[in-house]
Amino acid sequence: MSDLKNYQKQRPPRRGFMGHGGGVPMQGEKAQNFKTTMKKLIDYLKQYNFFIVIVIILAVLSAVFQIIGPFILGLVTTKVFEGIKAYELQGTVSIDFIYIRNQMMILTSLYMVSALFAYLQGWLMSGAAMKVTYQFRKDITKKIHRMPLKYFDSKSHGEILSRVTNDVDTVSQTLTQSLTQIVASVVTVLGVLVMMLVISPVMTIVSLLIIPLSMGFIMLIVKHSQKHFKKQQEYLGHVNGQVEENYSGHNIIQVFNGEKEAIERFNKDNEKLYEAAWKSQFLSGMMMPVMAFIGNLGYVAVCILGGYLAVVQMITVGNIQAFIHYMRQFTQPMSQLANISNTLQSTAAAAERVFEFLEEQEEIDHTSEILPIDNVKGKVTFKNVNFGYDLNQAVINNLSLEVQPGQTVAIVGPTGAGKTTIVKLLMRFYEIQSGRIYVDGYNIQDFTRRDLRKLYGMVLQDTWLYHASIMENIRYGRLSATDEEVIAAAKAAHVDSFVHALPEGYQMVLSEESDNLSEGQKQLITIARAILADPKILILDEATSSVDTRTEVFVQKAMKNLMQGRTSFVIAHRLSTIKDADLILVMKDGDIVEQGKHQELLRQGGLYAELYNSQFDKEA
Repeated sequence: MSDLKNYQKQRPPRRGFMGHGGGVPMQGEKAQNFKTTMKKLIDYLKQYNFFIVIVIILAVLSAVFQIIGPFILGLVTTKVFEGIKAYELQGTVSIDFIYIRNQMMILTSLYMVSALFAYLQGWLMSGAAMKVTYQFRKDITKKIHRMPLKYFDSKSHGEILSRVTNDVDTVSQTLTQSLTQIVASVVTVLGVLVMMLVISPVMTIVSLLIIPLSMGFIMLIVKHSQKHFKKQQEYLGHVNGQVEENYSGHNIIQVFNGEKEAIERFNKDNEKLYEAAWKSQFLSGMMMPVMAFIGNLGYVAVCILGGYLAVVQMITVGNIQAFIHYMRQFTQPMSQLANISNTLQSTAAAAERVFEFLEEQEEIDHTSEILPIDNVKGKVTFKNVNFGYDLNQAVINNLSLEVQPGQTVAIVGPTGAGKTTIVKLLMRFYEIQSGRIYVDGYNIQDFTRRDLRKLYGMVLQDTWLYHASIMENIRYGRLSATDEEVIAAAKAAHVDSFVHALPEGYQMVLSEESDNLSEGQKQLITIARAILADPKILILDEATSSVDTRTEVFVQKAMKNLMQGRTSFVIAHRLSTIKDADLILVMKDGDIVEQGKHQELLRQGGLYAELYNSQFDKEA
């Protein structure tokens, strides 16, 4: 990837994972376009409209039944009070227990039905939220496979991973918890306000006077705590990043005695995280006590006023009790709505990042024509090809080249010459700015990308094996292959010679980092995979640069079996490995400055001879 150097200088800095810009949206982070994002999210939820409407209805009914409860309880209290008062005046108890029993049965039924509705709406909303989460991740995964390579060159893996995990989880949690809470809180606030006005408009006005006072204190606390929450998220990212870095590079840290410096760096960031965390938690923790204190002042005022109104017989004792209950119900959803508004901002930011990714430009095939890929011989032609990762800075300049079927073409040159870029253009990972590339006379842009890439087999310097058995990793080259075909490919790639010495042989499962195999063994497995794929055109990119000299002999033999009868492009730094190539292209600054066979290029005494002799002297 060395020829990406100039492009990487021009592109914007990557945003890292966790606290470096690629993790969860920070608390208080706002979407750049809140309304548009929420509209997109609502549109995305339309397929679940039936569930959501049912959930909203259940949430409204649950809240309404909860609201009616205190009023009925107030009627019971009034009836008991009147009975006791009659006893004091007349000396006889005249409490209507039948009325109280009936009202209590109604009250119990209301609360039970309310609880049932709350359970049902929670169950339905959780199911809908999980379906949305499932669909989001499904769409994102499909999108990843349709994205051009240039997108992944400009984004960190952590940032892309964050879209699939953290951002989707944030949206899911909001749908599960906050949506029904919003509905219930709004209905509760409106319903309670109506009931309070019905009981006593005067007491309602007095109780509403505490709202501006409460909101003023909340805004003051949020204003001071928000900056500490942001710092907390920032330093949490630094701490997590250091833990990940120190863990992955633990051996290197020990080799260079860097434990002390690593601990000091960690302690420094951990101290800052501690300071920001306790300040943010302390300030946010003050919110409930302050709200409770202001709420208690409201209760005192309502009780005094209610007592006076009861004395002058403008209100019943039961209504005072119900009003105080309603007052508590009124302040609680107000606080919930204040918290939910902050949650919605984070949700919008997460959803915006998800939709932003889903709307990224994809790789598009502009042809539906089916070309005969089964009969491709492997002739490759570059005609006046120009390309640059940046439009103002060319990497490939007017490249023309013709490779005959079955030829082995080696591409050499200093770092940044454009060697790997040729391969990327050949496979249409990037589109050329001008010129044409042909395979057997067909313009590669007339192939669909899927059909075009079926023609190629690749063996790269960095081996990629996944968490599965050796058998399945080789079968990845052709998923329909039988076990016998897989083993035949393994024998041709000299994998069979070492696999029987491993625990469980072909069925041994590789670790996530594939560190239970040597670099050479992993490389041989990737060659076996390419042999099994049976490609028409082969690409070998520094395939032997990461193995030792003894293992290189086996790799070279396996590669020789692989290249037999195939058009092969070999990118190599070890020039001793390409002496037998049919054609060697020497590249410098995007141009082919020399071409020919090994002995011809040495006799010319140009750049190739200089590169070869410098390596020979170094090896000597």
